[in-house]
Amino acid sequence: QVHLEESGGGLVQAGASLRLSCAASNYPNTRYAMGWFRQAIGKEREFVAAISGNGEATRYADSVKGRFTISRDGSKNTVFLQMDSLKPEDTAVFYCAARNSPLVRTYIETYDFWGQGTQVTVSS
Repeated sequence: QVHLEESGGGLVQAGASLRLSCAASNYPNTRYAMGWFRQAIGKEREFVAAISGNGEATRYADSVKGRFTISRDGSKNTVFLQMDSLKPEDTAVFYCAARNSPLVRTYIETYDFWGQGTQVTVSS
């Protein structure tokens, strides 16, 4: 069973930056595609960003394009989400996810493993 653990969340002011990390353990296949999703209070969980198993392909939600950057360190089975120019509407619990395939996808149903989430709060 793949275990994912997020870190790096916190409380920041609008315009600030945060870098989320997701460390994977019990990782049988380092070519798993990875993704970040978020869920705000009262809303459904939504796609944020994803990266392919080899790190060459990425996808972003329109709401974060140009502000967020996903990357991965294959040697350490770690995925990062650099979040710049944060807005109050980015406030949510951010979840890391992995899918049993190297192909990048944006649909939540295609992800097989999930972390517990890390809270990101952006004040105005």
